[in-house]
Amino acid sequence: MIELADSKISLRRQCQLIGLNRSSLYYIPATESTLNLQLMRLIDEEYTRRPFYGRPRLTAYLRRLGYKVNEKRVRRLMQKMGLEAIYPKPKTTFSVLEHKKYPYLLREIEISRPNQVWSADITYVPMTLGFMYLMAIIDWYSRYVIAWDLSNTLDSDFCLSALNRALSSERPEIFNTDQGVQFTCQAFTSTLEGTGIRISMDGRGRALDNIFIERLWRSVKYEDIYLKEYADVSALEAGLESYFGFYNKERLHQSLSYRTPAEVHFSL
Repeated sequence: MIELADSKISLRRQCQLIGLNRSSLYYIPATESTLNLQLMRLIDEEYTRRPFYGRPRLTAYLRRLGYKVNEKRVRRLMQKMGLEAIYPKPKTTFSVLEHKKYPYLLREIEISRPNQVWSADITYVPMTLGFMYLMAIIDWYSRYVIAWDLSNTLDSDFCLSALNRALSSERPEIFNTDQGVQFTCQAFTSTLEGTGIRISMDGRGRALDNIFIERLWRSVKYEDIYLKEYADVSALEAGLESYFGFYNKERLHQSLSYRTPAEVHFSL
């Protein structure tokens, strides 16, 4: 039993002690109608396939499927999902002007070894009765998923949690993210700088700056999330735990000469 008040142990620590993800504790089912959740699922699937699609094309796509929607409705749903229609990048992170931004360090750099470059991103995850947000950290060279976490809000806590777990065993030379508030906040950047890691950030609107984790989102959604249609957070968390285990240790990657990320990551 978790005590929500009058406890000397933090809620995060209580969740750790009983093996409960903090996102499960705070999860509140979405208030969107069944139809809107269905539309959001379709938008997410099409946007994952074609990230260059903006609001007009997504509206036309839904109409071709027989849904009587206008651009105003599609815009509102995309904002709810954290999708940006102006440029081809899922805007699940939002920048804050006073937060320091860092230059992009990876242009024309040769990625030649594990733990040379890590990157992180956040994506929208549809569920039967709502949605969550998934954050993951991936090694560019091996495609190995170092750590991940779930949240029902776009706060920075779940990103910090994943980062601290990742750094408990390994650390990269460069850490690349977008310019979202979760990654530009003082707590996140100071954690990286405190361990001597160089920080790299994508240019605004440059979806291809973080291409490897964008490919990860496509894989996890089409190979697991869309197929399973998770009904609750516990099932989603267990499913992702299983999928990322498969992805790291069993899934053969053509770009890795048909080796697994784990084989490449731990080969040197």
